[in-house]
Amino acid sequence: MPRYMLIMRGTDETNAAMMASIDEAMAATGRFIEEMMKADVLLAAEGLDDPGRGVVVDFSGETPVVTDGPYGETRELFGGYFLLDVASTQEAVEWAKRFPAVPGSKIEVRRVAEADEVPQISESTGQV
Repeated sequence: MPRYMLIMRGTDETNAAMMASIDEAMAATGRFIEEMMKADVLLAAEGLDDPGRGVVVDFSGETPVVTDGPYGETRELFGGYFLLDVASTQEAVEWAKRFPAVPGSKIEVRRVAEADEVPQISESTGQV
């Protein structure tokens, strides 16, 4: 069965709104996770740490530049993900629509590419 990632996307405002009622948000998220586990579609679920504790490796120049968080202007930040094993994009979308999201936040739904869809690198030449 195909795998789909539900990527949580928020802004500073939606993250602040969620933190204002964190106990309620965590309880609702826990119930959502339980529903997915009972339906046997959840493969993984992880939240990401505060972006202020992250770093960015920027490849814009000749050598990579590492910048500590918090970052410059960001409109949206990834906050975590759910990895689902479902039959179709539509089924993944239906699960995403059930997430107890804070108004203004978004969930990106993306199919995970299978190994045979990714160009293989030849061991002998190092070329694709």
